[in-house]
Amino acid sequence: MTVTGETERREAAEQLALTLVGAGMQRMGARAIAAFLFTEKESLTAGDLAEELGVSAGSVSGAIKMVAQMGLIERIYVAGSRREHFRMLDNAWTTLYSRQHSVVDDVLRAVDKGVEAVGPGLAHDRLEYMRDFYAFLINEAPVLVERFERQRRGEPRS
Repeated sequence: MTVTGETERREAAEQLALTLVGAGMQRMGARAIAAFLFTEKESLTAGDLAEELGVSAGSVSGAIKMVAQMGLIERIYVAGSRREHFRMLDNAWTTLYSRQHSVVDDVLRAVDKGVEAVGPGLAHDRLEYMRDFYAFLINEAPVLVERFERQRRGEPRS
């Protein structure tokens, strides 16, 4: 890759990381995700990640843990290496999307209690709308993920 190409790649990675931070993600975790997305390597070590991000190896350990807990990366064995290697999962985004269901489930249960706790009126209408929206999302999400996977495999629409 040319110096210009490398500069553009790093700038694009940092822009993505900043966007993720703006969406509420922890900064080092966002930078780690961007590094995994933009690397051409099969896997990265903590040292590789630290070098890519220009930080100490110790400062990336928390980011690796966070990104692994999100279900985006996994620890793998690399023959001949004594270092821990991590790689981004092929289905990282659908896995992350599916894991967010537990949060939506929690919101849905709390809102459902709210609907039951209030009588008829504006509060009831707002809570009921919110409950119905989240219930719709939960029911439709698996269908969307499956449709996306079929599309990625090049299968015709059903």
